[in-house]
Amino acid sequence: MILDIYTSSQKRIGAAKIRRIFLRDYGISISIGRVYRLMKSMNLPKMSTAKPVFKKSKNKVPLIRPNHLNQAFNPPAPNQVWTSDFSYIPIGQRTFAYLCVILDLFSRKVITWTVGASIDTNLAITTLNKALRARILTDSVLFHTDQGSQYTSFEFRKFLDNHPVVHSLSKPGYPWDNAVTEAFFKYMKKEELNRRQFCSIEEVRLACFTYIEGFYNTKRPHGTLEMLTPNEKEALYFESL
Repeated sequence: MILDIYTSSQKRIGAAKIRRIFLRDYGISISIGRVYRLMKSMNLPKMSTAKPVFKKSKNKVPLIRPNHLNQAFNPPAPNQVWTSDFSYIPIGQRTFAYLCVILDLFSRKVITWTVGASIDTNLAITTLNKALRARILTDSVLFHTDQGSQYTSFEFRKFLDNHPVVHSLSKPGYPWDNAVTEAFFKYMKKEELNRRQFCSIEEVRLACFTYIEGFYNTKRPHGTLEMLTPNEKEALYFESL
């Protein structure tokens, strides 16, 4: 059964998440140590649980907009705080695709994502517009990003001014101000992107869809969520209302 779970996850998960799936899907309680020993007996690799390591910048640059989030990464409800960032994905030897994601900090769910051929303001606006259309907001949402030019451009700030969004910016050189999104990209690269070589942007889009919609939001137990998936976390919240 362990091999089936490990294989069905495309070899993306380790002992802790396999243990959670045993309990969630089969009602079987088993210790992490026993799962690890069984995995070791089958020569299945141990998955790293190391957190991203960030280096502190010595540069002092003024904020264009305040850091309203201040590393308060656990809001009490969905649609209170969203975070966003970009990641580069190599295509062949010379070109890149660019993935923009928006996460809801309550559930760690990827609300929306967009893959583009250029890392520009339009990619950021397109992704945020998709999120605003996908979610029902009863109040303004705090939207936290870094100070990349895509998020600080006149066009992006104008878009924000026309929507119920309060912009929050990380301090320059402080990636841990957006640590949840940084961690998402770390695990996505380890569990999906770095295991593949892409020849086209269409292949990148398919890989992102497969990982985000087919695995991360729906199947991947999340340590911060007491090993629930993002979709399970949101479902439990709305069921409790």
